[in-house]
Amino acid sequence: MRYAAVDPPVLFIREPESVGTYEAKTRLAELLTEVEAGASYVITRHGKPIARLLPIAPAASVEGVVGALLAARAGRRLGVPARTLIEEGRR
Repeated sequence: MRYAAVDPPVLFIREPESVGTYEAKTRLAELLTEVEAGASYVITRHGKPIARLLPIAPAASVEGVVGALLAARAGRRLGVPARTLIEEGRR
């Protein structure tokens, strides 16, 4: 496994490991198990990257998204009554 240093130097981001197409084909079940656990791979053909094998991010729940939107707008106001903006849009 390779790690790339980022600023500040105490933090590290794990770079995806390279796997050739033949190895990816023969080890697909094993690679998928590792991807489920959070690993990621770059699949190469003749040393050139052609695909990425990444875990799928969990889908956000509707309640989570609505909660995030409500939290983001908490305390923010338009500064003018909504009726004023509606009337202005009709002109």
